[in-house]
Amino acid sequence: MNARQVVVGFDGSESSRLALTWAMRAAKARRLPVLIAHVGVAGIASVGASHVLAEGTHDALMQAEQAMLSQATHEARLETPGVEVSSTIVTGIPVDALLGLLGDAELVVVGSRGLGSFTEILVGSTSLQLATYAPCPVIVVRSTDYVAPGPHAGRIVVGVDGSSGSAQALELAFEEASLRGCGLTAVYAWEVPSFEAYGWLSVPPPQNVLPMYERDARLVLAESLAGWAEKFPDVDVHRGAVHAGPLAALVAASAGAELLVVGSRGLGGFRSLLLGSVGHSVLHYAHCPVAVVRSTR
Repeated sequence: MNARQVVVGFDGSESSRLALTWAMRAAKARRLPVLIAHVGVAGIASVGASHVLAEGTHDALMQAEQAMLSQATHEARLETPGVEVSSTIVTGIPVDALLGLLGDAELVVVGSRGLGSFTEILVGSTSLQLATYAPCPVIVVRSTDYVAPGPHAGRIVVGVDGSSGSAQALELAFEEASLRGCGLTAVYAWEVPSFEAYGWLSVPPPQNVLPMYERDARLVLAESLAGWAEKFPDVDVHRGAVHAGPLAALVAASAGAELLVVGSRGLGGFRSLLLGSVGHSVLHYAHCPVAVVRSTR
């Protein structure tokens, strides 16, 4: 099992090709090799070789898959020279197959929607499994409809909530910003707790309590960022304490961003980021690639 490499899931779909391009760029910046992984035969239909499925020949299917990977490897080397690229065909459940390749991998990069065996990777429960169990950050790349660039366009955006998970997300975000030579925006989404819990029914909260919550949010944001500017003096840092739900805040900040980085488990508004509908929504609606960093602490 190779250590220190970037692994990318590939099935020939447009989404996986975007993932490969992203992986090659990341690998070049880190001076790491790339492993292109395809989940192939043994009962799992490969759309990359769908034109031979009717023949029902295992050998023909394998040859078509190998040809697809060879072509992808060749194109990747031409597009990003100087990066060592290899490929492999594995069998089994897609997530299990990918996890078996990661070891000490630096990153695993996948498309949000693929073909064949990768179709469900980031659509249903499989996405949660990959984000939960991968021993390295998971990068989700998808084709997005054009949206007008937002105020954080060209920057790395990271969700912060003061948890150890968001601390590790910050680490990846700063590293990526430094490698790419771009700025970083740290977003803390804050909301006033439901006042029904305090017996205030549906009465809106008094306006004089809002500054208190905003002040607390800015304090957590400042504490979370302490020390990172000294460690990465080349990164321009913006802070954003946003009065909104976490999904709305992150999706809005992602418009035109280079990458959106989130922790797999957090606190407060980010607690359920990758445990339920909010996590799926971020993966589906963010306007840029999304990095999910699992807390190992």
